[in-house]
Amino acid sequence: MIPFVVGRKELKRTFYSSPLDGTIIQKLKIGKIFYWFLLFIPISIFSALVIHNDTLTFITSILAIVPLARILGYTTKEISLQSNPTISGLFSATFGNAIELIIAIIALSTGLVEVVQASLIGSIIGNILLLVGVSIFAGGLRYKNQRFNNQSIAVSSTMLIIVVAGLAIPSIYAILIPHSEHNQVLSSAVAVVMAIIYIAGLVFSLRTHKDLFDASDEMKASSERPTMSRRLAAVILLIVIGAVSVESELLVGTIEHAALAIGITQMFVGIVVIAIITNIAEISTAVHFSVENKLDVSIEIGLSSAIQIALFVVPVLMLISQVFNFGFSLVFSPFEILAVILAVLIVNYLSADGRCNWLEGAQLISVYLIIGIAFFFVE
Repeated sequence: MIPFVVGRKELKRTFYSSPLDGTIIQKLKIGKIFYWFLLFIPISIFSALVIHNDTLTFITSILAIVPLARILGYTTKEISLQSNPTISGLFSATFGNAIELIIAIIALSTGLVEVVQASLIGSIIGNILLLVGVSIFAGGLRYKNQRFNNQSIAVSSTMLIIVVAGLAIPSIYAILIPHSEHNQVLSSAVAVVMAIIYIAGLVFSLRTHKDLFDASDEMKASSERPTMSRRLAAVILLIVIGAVSVESELLVGTIEHAALAIGITQMFVGIVVIAIITNIAEISTAVHFSVENKLDVSIEIGLSSAIQIALFVVPVLMLISQVFNFGFSLVFSPFEILAVILAVLIVNYLSADGRCNWLEGAQLISVYLIIGIAFFFVE
């Protein structure tokens, strides 16, 4: 579901699948644990409508979103398997971060701008540091050294530098000229540039230079068959989006009271909690690839997802905010910008030589933990 790699051929190699027969559960191979997590959907609704316990509703709605994210990713993959590479890439790019987008829109409509900004930063650093770090660590436990295609990674690394520029420039401008009337205009203009370079990246990876993103010979030897028809996958996808919207409403509506009751800040909820639960499915997929010694895909899942958040989701939110006057901008706190800069710097350094080991994965995870601990104390 990632635009630069997973949107094309690698989606077809995620897991082995059977022919188009059997029940929906047989076709929807998301893992037993995710099916058990679906029980939190009725529990969260019952808590909200009957018990009226904000903390319980907050926790159960978070847990309910986890399997929905997994199903959304699976059905997106199923539709992509039955589409041509270009349509597959565009479709995956559009729905790759649908849950983050839905939560963000609902949160913006209720005035939780800082929570949305924190969740975006959290998703970016979470994909770069946690997802990639866990993948490298898991693969490193099985293989002494792993190699990856640093040519394709270099493209994503450059995009991440653009992400830093796009997020940092409006923020620095707001710090230097705090009450300027041009802050919102600057954010909108930067968002437009970010959207344009994102589209250029899609054209680059899906059309003009798609050979850079081809899988290795070993991966080309295997392919996956879809487990369900495109129509069934589309129906399930729409149902999941509806369920995500309901759970997002419950989650957003209880953030303020639940955060206060639990003893955490709203910024911590956005930067860590929401960011992790919306990316659980991608983390599990990335780890699967890394333990199969296909680290190229694992790293691209993380980097490309971070790029998609910054260069696709952020401009979309800017557009929606302009239309409905939600007050969203690209002015982030200095600490949030610092976190993104550190994440981009360390992943660029570790990926430069095209090989890694478990210790480098542990280093990425440690940086994420340090940032997360610091944000726990940020008001």
